[in-house]
Amino acid sequence: MSSDTTYPLSWVGVWCFDHRWRVLAGWILAVIAVIAIATVSGSSFQDSFGGNGQSQQAQDLLDQRFPAQAGDSAQVVFDSAAPLASPASQSDVQQVLQAVRRLPAVTSVTSLVSAPDGHIGFATIGFDASGANLPDADVSRVISAARSYARPGFAVALGGTPVSNVVSPSPGSSEGFGITAAIIIMLLAFGSVVAMGLPILTALLGVGAGFGLVDLISHVLTDPSFAPDLMAMIGLGVGIDYALFIVTRYRQGLAEGRTPREAMAVAHATAGRAVLFAGSTVVVSLLGLFLVGQAYLDGLAVGTILAVLLVMAATLTLLPALLGFAGPAIDRLHVPGLLQTTVPRPGHGLWWRWSRTVQRRPLLCGTASLAVLVVIALPVFSMRLAFTDSGNDPVSLTTRQSYDMLAEGFGPGFNGPLVLAAELPARTLPATHLAAQDILTAFGRRLASVPGVARALPPEYNQAGDAAVIIVYPAAAPQDAATSSLVQALRDTVIPAATAGSGVHILVGGETAAGIDASAALSARLPWVIALVIVLAFIILTVVFRSVLIPLKAAVMNLLSIGAAYGVIVAVYQWGWLGSVFAVSRTGPIDPWIPLMMFTITFGLSMDYEVFLLSRIQEEWHRTGNTSLAVADGLAATGRVITAAGGIMVCVFGSFVIGDPLHILNVFGLGLAVAILVDATLVRMCLVPSVMELLGSANWWLPGWLDRRLPRRDTEHATQAQPVEA
Repeated sequence: MSSDTTYPLSWVGVWCFDHRWRVLAGWILAVIAVIAIATVSGSSFQDSFGGNGQSQQAQDLLDQRFPAQAGDSAQVVFDSAAPLASPASQSDVQQVLQAVRRLPAVTSVTSLVSAPDGHIGFATIGFDASGANLPDADVSRVISAARSYARPGFAVALGGTPVSNVVSPSPGSSEGFGITAAIIIMLLAFGSVVAMGLPILTALLGVGAGFGLVDLISHVLTDPSFAPDLMAMIGLGVGIDYALFIVTRYRQGLAEGRTPREAMAVAHATAGRAVLFAGSTVVVSLLGLFLVGQAYLDGLAVGTILAVLLVMAATLTLLPALLGFAGPAIDRLHVPGLLQTTVPRPGHGLWWRWSRTVQRRPLLCGTASLAVLVVIALPVFSMRLAFTDSGNDPVSLTTRQSYDMLAEGFGPGFNGPLVLAAELPARTLPATHLAAQDILTAFGRRLASVPGVARALPPEYNQAGDAAVIIVYPAAAPQDAATSSLVQALRDTVIPAATAGSGVHILVGGETAAGIDASAALSARLPWVIALVIVLAFIILTVVFRSVLIPLKAAVMNLLSIGAAYGVIVAVYQWGWLGSVFAVSRTGPIDPWIPLMMFTITFGLSMDYEVFLLSRIQEEWHRTGNTSLAVADGLAATGRVITAAGGIMVCVFGSFVIGDPLHILNVFGLGLAVAILVDATLVRMCLVPSVMELLGSANWWLPGWLDRRLPRRDTEHATQAQPVEA
């Protein structure tokens, strides 16, 4: 190919190559500006996962009838070496409560409730606002004031949603581990220090801008506190990979004897097109999250989409500028013995021989690979979706300390009380009203005998007397299945039986019930999200490859990869298998947003490898008309790059398992790492060549009526340019 730049992506790449100083300066200034604005504006992250079903109705009733108690609440927990009833401990406790009571945003502080052992107790702090309306600074002042009285023999810890929204573990070393691993893999793949450094630099600048933008969108969208870490995980993984494909194609162009400018044009027309398609596929997959109707998932989706768009933009504009600075010297700083600059030849190499080995026994290799994937995925049928509680927080956090103290003194259920909001007949009907109060009082007394209830407080009425609140403490932890069963039993049988014909309407709410309702809503939407993403991907791949069986095969294989990832996280984090290896201190359910995010992201990333591999196979098939040979040559041309790219993503995602203290990021990181590992090995290197060998020419079958209606893409340019090293 000549330096023809009539194709849009070639033109973009060459323009950035020629105007490298402008592009580099523009990126640096843009990143600095975004980070500066975000620093001045701050962030407004909030871990709000409710807003569904009966729990939301209960919250609405409390907001209307108990306006003074409509704000969030937290607990301050004490663990004293001396009995809390002793004069010295009472004095210490009162000092803490008085200090907290005087602070802004605090509307109430209840009296101390002591545990049976006499050494652990807690008081409830009421705030004047909830959610995003409660300033983090006000909560932080409460935490600082209360903990300032802690000393050896007198522990003070705080828990509850407002506290969880403010405290966070010290930053882990995840990004550092991931980048270090990526450096090693790219040195092995390229053998060149410069070729290794350019993808790292490109991804870091894209992610740097992403941090600022995620902080800014937290002011307008509900964004959880772990959103920046999630953005960094995805941004680093895809950013390094995308740049890797273009640098590989650029180096191949130089090895073919092209000038740096011509090599840049070819790289952008081929690998750049694949990067654009791959990034767009990830974005389309993430759009499926908006079907769920959860505000925090909208925030996570927007943040992740921005991360992908930023690193994709950096790859398509900043990287050509950096390659302009490197020019033909991209391999000058190299590791002796590792530098490879030759162009892969059809019919040669490790991956060509591997493909031929698989193709000689396609049924055996395909069946064995399928069996392994199915076995790994089997635990998915035991997956329980529920929000994990503060018992999974790092032990260094005050929320975890509060959780453990309450669980020790009162039982784990005291970490997630249920709030029963009762609506009574108006006082204008005296007889009915008094009868309803009697029924409610009797109901409150009977609650303690309900299986799964550890304690129930007497009804507390509002000033108008037409509503009441009953606090119920479950016997089990908030994340346990027994607590979910208790909520269901209260709603389905216990409450209807106690209030039938009385005019009393009781709703089960509170943070724990809200999490249960949100889990149910997410579980119901998961199949719809999966169906939408698969249909969209099927349509896109049908247009790109003009085949029906190839998109169908891609969808099935991606589902197998994701199923294997689901199976692993269930086995490790829910069942506790290899818990010591992955530092799982406490097993529990899988947070319901994780499978949703995992599916959309993994499906998009898996399509990257699918497109990179199949584009080259299709090119070879057009050239030779021999499907078997095309598969072998396509795998030979892309095997090394796909393996390196998959290895980078596995290391970046896997680093969040060992280097991040946050439980949900551990789960998410392991799931993504397993999905990419399986996809880049068993699927792309075993199942794809096996199935395509068995299908033969049927791989490219497309009904005539559909062929006439589908839009055509221009493949001539890509074929001439010998595209996919990606």
